[in-house]
Amino acid sequence: MRMYILGALHDATYNPKHQTYRFSQSSENWLKLVQQMLAKLGHKSWTYREGRDRFVWALETSAKIDREEKPKTESEKIAYIRGYFDTEGGMPRSNNHFPYFQFSQRDRSDLKQVKIYLEELGINCGIIHNPSQKVDKNYWRFFINRKSHFDFMNTIYSFHPRKMRQIDLRMKI
Repeated sequence: MRMYILGALHDATYNPKHQTYRFSQSSENWLKLVQQMLAKLGHKSWTYREGRDRFVWALETSAKIDREEKPKTESEKIAYIRGYFDTEGGMPRSNNHFPYFQFSQRDRSDLKQVKIYLEELGINCGIIHNPSQKVDKNYWRFFINRKSHFDFMNTIYSFHPRKMRQIDLRMKI
């Protein structure tokens, strides 16, 4: 759980004044899962809806988390990548579209480390690239190689409610 949270923190913002981490998502269910994980680790957190007319939820926690900690074992790497994928990863929202799995991030070196972990687990990845220098010269991504899709779904999986349902459906095909 600790490594999952550490991976997911790549999408959280840190408020140095209040010393809190803040996740925001359209999936309240995913935030409740993170809240349960934090509670099992002994940390308090709270969730709330942002604004009246928005479908965005937030979770904040004052948990003291060592962001410099790195996964060491295979199971820690899997948990870390899963948390990272659930916040920074992408896949088609519809199972009618051709499957793909991607990771994206503004921090290129951070993204490179996730790619290394995946390759250590035997999951082949494409190159890290910038999809559009004109749009954002500091935005990076890479895809999971098609030959490794099944290994990715089977090994990394997802705890995000939408992604989990989609992976489950794809695994049945």
